[in-house]
Amino acid sequence: MTRSTSASIEAELRLPKVPSTTISREEVAAHNTEASSWVIINDKVYDITKFAELHPGGEQIIRQFAGKDATEAFFDLHRNDVLLKYDRLVIGKLNESHDPVDSVDLGQISRVPYSEGTIWRPGWGSPYYNESHKNYRADLRLWFANNVRDEAVALALADQTPPLDLNRKIGQANLYAARMGPGPHLRGRVILGVNGEDFDVFHQLITHQEWNRLCGYPAVQDGLGTGLVIGLPPVIHFGKSAKCNRVVEECLNGDKRICLAISEPFAGSDVANIQTVATKSEDGKFYIVSGIKKWITNATFCDYFVTAVRTGGPGIAGISLLLIERSEGLETKPIKTSYGSAAGTGYIIMENVKVPVENILGEENGGFQCIMSNFNHERWFIVCLLAGSCRGITEEAFRWTMQRKVFGKTLIHQPVIRQKLAAMISKTEALENWLESITYQMKIMAPEEQFFQLGGTIALLKMYGTRVSYEINDDVCQIFGGRAITNSGMGKYVEQYQRSIKYGAILGGSEEIMADLGVRLAQRSYPPNARL
Repeated sequence: MTRSTSASIEAELRLPKVPSTTISREEVAAHNTEASSWVIINDKVYDITKFAELHPGGEQIIRQFAGKDATEAFFDLHRNDVLLKYDRLVIGKLNESHDPVDSVDLGQISRVPYSEGTIWRPGWGSPYYNESHKNYRADLRLWFANNVRDEAVALALADQTPPLDLNRKIGQANLYAARMGPGPHLRGRVILGVNGEDFDVFHQLITHQEWNRLCGYPAVQDGLGTGLVIGLPPVIHFGKSAKCNRVVEECLNGDKRICLAISEPFAGSDVANIQTVATKSEDGKFYIVSGIKKWITNATFCDYFVTAVRTGGPGIAGISLLLIERSEGLETKPIKTSYGSAAGTGYIIMENVKVPVENILGEENGGFQCIMSNFNHERWFIVCLLAGSCRGITEEAFRWTMQRKVFGKTLIHQPVIRQKLAAMISKTEALENWLESITYQMKIMAPEEQFFQLGGTIALLKMYGTRVSYEINDDVCQIFGGRAITNSGMGKYVEQYQRSIKYGAILGGSEEIMADLGVRLAQRSYPPNARL
């Protein structure tokens, strides 16, 4: 990828300069004219004499602080990382003892209240996590900050899909294998110090949540492996050929990319209405596939497509699942979405695509069962992302309320703001605690038992997660005001969040379908003699 050199990207990628020259406040105060303008921001001294004329917000608004400490005014208008663009203007630091504003260190566990789960808070414990989990989250967050974030931010700002070399970097660190969770595919692998044999579903939950924190841009997060998370499990669990085994290794190592192709223009949550057709060739060696798939995450750049096709009659009994390789007759086109192009969301056109019969996943006309068993994993994965994003955006709100001043006080002094923040915190905590409870059941239940026991509860959890996301979005947007609908500056992550929250309510089964499924499955197990 050709990395953009725009100032906005440079601000995200560079490290702050540490000045060695010390300057007194009295000396700064003497430079208060247009001929020589110095300002103090976060205990660093900036010479803005020439820059003031080029200031994006106008010369007057910055020149009025010449000779003064502009820290409070700056953080009322800008994020900390904006300062990185202007390191060249730093001429020294204050010569007095100081307590500068704490920057957001994306490679460290946050100290902001409620910005991390319970086990990561000083003095707190958890029945689900141990020291391995604590160390893994810290190591993973730092690894992302040092190895992926810079390029991820550049991709987001350039609205580009991830290059293969970045995909390989993640794969070679065994992090794609980590996203598949515990299983035989992890044998012999080491994930940031955790042996694959010791890697459990809570390590997997942490992996998904840290992916969510990756760069604050959901489209990039999806572009880096969402297709794999929902598309590769059917190959692992239902693939029977040597080719399927090879595909698993290629995708886990980052050399190839895969996606799940279920939805069609005429069939979204209504999987039984699939119209893509696969008929066998005369010699019986191939399926000939024709049809259209739509809204497929990662489709534009994938090598493999786990595809629902109709091999039999109408309804669920005639559906099969095929592993289709990008080949003659298969074309993909990008679909523009609200959160950006980095996810590679696409439209797939298949016209007489030849697929070897050994590429079937499960049994012919037994694809619906494979799809349904995969849905639990996909929906749980979506909730992991929802919970992570709710916590991250709550941290953004908390930071903002502690620094933004209105009517002479910070926002946190306004009772109505504290009420909104309290609601955000409470809903985030409830969502994550329910998620952890279900994750524990996934840890102790056999896979075949999970399919019957957890399907309805996971469906309800997903519905609850999307409801919580909407309500948190409403509160955070009101807290940030106009900045919440501005795709740069103080509210840029809020703006990204509010543009992407509908994805969780639609993908993996719509919110309404989830609610109905959860109650219908509960109804089936209702004791026949239970009465009020």
